[in-house]
Amino acid sequence: MKINVIKADVIAALSVAVAIRCIVSLYSYSGAGNPPMYGDYEAQRHWQEITTNVQPRDWYRNTTENDLLYWGLDYPPITAYHSYIIGIVGKGLNESFVKLGESRGIESAAHKNFMRMTKSLLFYLLPMVFYPGQILIDNGHFQYNNVSLGLCLLAVAAIFKGRFYLGSFLYTLALNYKQMELYHALPFFIYLLRTCCDQKGFLSKLKTFAFIASTVLATFLVIWLPWLTSVTSILEVLYRLFPIGRGVFEDKVANFWCALNVVYKIKNKLQNQQMATLCLGVTAAFVLPINIHMFFNKRKQTFLLSLVSTAMAFYLFSFQVHEKSILLVAVPALGLFSSYPLETLWFLEATVFSMFPLYVKDGLVIPFFALLFIYHFCIKHILLKELKQDFKSSSLSASSSISIFSMFFIALVSLYAPAPERYPFIWPLLICLHSFAHFFVYFGFCISHQISGEFNVKIKSA
Repeated sequence: MKINVIKADVIAALSVAVAIRCIVSLYSYSGAGNPPMYGDYEAQRHWQEITTNVQPRDWYRNTTENDLLYWGLDYPPITAYHSYIIGIVGKGLNESFVKLGESRGIESAAHKNFMRMTKSLLFYLLPMVFYPGQILIDNGHFQYNNVSLGLCLLAVAAIFKGRFYLGSFLYTLALNYKQMELYHALPFFIYLLRTCCDQKGFLSKLKTFAFIASTVLATFLVIWLPWLTSVTSILEVLYRLFPIGRGVFEDKVANFWCALNVVYKIKNKLQNQQMATLCLGVTAAFVLPINIHMFFNKRKQTFLLSLVSTAMAFYLFSFQVHEKSILLVAVPALGLFSSYPLETLWFLEATVFSMFPLYVKDGLVIPFFALLFIYHFCIKHILLKELKQDFKSSSLSASSSISIFSMFFIALVSLYAPAPERYPFIWPLLICLHSFAHFFVYFGFCISHQISGEFNVKIKSA
């Protein structure tokens, strides 16, 4: 009887989540009615056009049929395969959706319905279903982050169940869907390496390592097979995945370099190559100690904390950071909710707020306010009570409430108070700095709890 109740609750939650996503999909999307490049919606559609009309060896290569200056494919092969599958289905429904050279900027109601439907058919893991950031970016702005993030969470779950080969396979799929999954690569590598070292006997250690390594390498080989014909083909793909010419950050992203740029114009002082080297050094200075500590203190909770801290270090200090990259920190942070509910809720709401300028640009202001309010109310006043968490007298609760109120206030004022002529980007910059402060505090919080080993919820070591 209890199992049936749990299943009913899960089905109800998923149904509500799908309904919310369908409602958000009725709003605008990235680049709607904004030629000649449009936006991320058109990028996803264009990749379908290219992959269904051009040979795989030319998907990442500039040709007469594939102009890389117009939304050239810049994600790994599984994204391309995914685009191909959707493109084939779309072509069967209406050839105009992906007609080579003639379908650019298509904005028909039929095509929008088709594209939105491809989002509804993809899987959503329960921890992600009500998180506003993922809903607004994937179902509003229009991307498929739920694929790579979902695969990453499944990999974590598999590893926690002791299914290390499956976890390795799933994470490799995630990495080959979006290269930003590199944010999580080091914790996975270190945790699995320590797992190999924990086996009894040298042969057992070697066997476990060999099987994990073989799983990863075989998966890579199969996925990259069309481009393994030459070194040139491999380099063409890699150049598309890691184009250094874009710069240290894009727009007003809530990371360290953008915050520093307010007082010291570092973006103009250093060349891209120098900036990339600096970013690499600073990022390594944070992530290496975090993961070395995890190697010598291997626990499931330490793994989760290192996933969040490592991803946050990449977001705060690495090169070529997008505002949407905060999702790579937020999704593993969902795993910390049972241990640090109020702190994690506070952080997750800050991640949603940090992307507010993007929602304004995409016409998603109303969904932003509605989803964030619902999320805050449901989590803090319903779920936490169910978990018997009482924070009414807590100074942390008061601080978080003030913080959340300030986010709503800044967002509202930025909509109706015009920026001074001298400082036209004052509101995006204020949102950036406000969010950066929150992220840096949570970053320190995760590192301190990992080092101290103070976990609110005991999870058995793997």
